[in-house]
Amino acid sequence: MKQVTESFSDEEFDRLVVEALQTLPPFFQEKLSNIEVMVADWPTLAELRAVGMQDRNQLLGLYQGVPLTRRGSGYNLVLPDKITIFRRPIGRVCRTRQAIIKQVRRTVLHELAHHFGISDDRLRQLGAY
Repeated sequence: MKQVTESFSDEEFDRLVVEALQTLPPFFQEKLSNIEVMVADWPTLAELRAVGMQDRNQLLGLYQGVPLTRRGSGYNLVLPDKITIFRRPIGRVCRTRQAIIKQVRRTVLHELAHHFGISDDRLRQLGAY
């Protein structure tokens, strides 16, 4: 089955992630401290295990790091937090180009919420799912 992401070049898909970040309100952009956002085709086995998942098709994005709410005075000289957006799983859950555009933005925002210290449970309470 042809994935919809095949209709996007890697560069176009990457641009969707950049656009999602660039269209954040300035208040949030200013708070993006010590964080790297990247795109990968698939999650690794280690990444799947870290979140207790087995199906690589279900993990659309992943935040790895120390949320802003847990950074104290001893937070220095550490590697950047990392957000990874997974290209192929997004292509598998979306049926159209427009759906991919929306899902990329949603996934970026979801993972950024973790950077800001918002848990999956709290996102559910807020109606983000």
